[in-house]
Amino acid sequence: MPVAVYPGGFDPVTNGHLDIVARAATLFDEVIVAVYPRGANDLFSLEERVAMFAEATAGMPNVRVEGFSGLVVSYARSVGATVLVRGMRAVTDFEAELDMALMNKKMAPEVESVYLITSLEHLFISASRIREIASLGHSVTDLVPPNVARALADRFGESVCG
Repeated sequence: MPVAVYPGGFDPVTNGHLDIVARAATLFDEVIVAVYPRGANDLFSLEERVAMFAEATAGMPNVRVEGFSGLVVSYARSVGATVLVRGMRAVTDFEAELDMALMNKKMAPEVESVYLITSLEHLFISASRIREIASLGHSVTDLVPPNVARALADRFGESVCG
């Protein structure tokens, strides 16, 4: 089976992200979670996000987490991956993902894009929504892994943990 890359900003990692990577780990020999810097307004640094995702996936032996920058297809080639894994929640995701997949295919025809539909219980979860509600003091403990809830509590106060 091929090596897959699951790229994203993961600021922060959510239970929806974990669901996608866990399901991908059953389909591929190795899944590399490739965390990229999102920009100046990142809530967590690249190093923090890599560490949080690595801790959250510690029980998944064929998953590793790395930071990267640049084109995802270049990164995929550099690690010997032939598959990009992406999660989709809604039709609006499809439009953006289609454009991205076509450009990636143009740049790296040997790299396939594989899409996993988000599980129903995680359909409404997004990292941007988590950042928003945590910053407003609402609990997110049932939406993110425990280590991420602790990190959010450190940023925004204990109310986001309970």
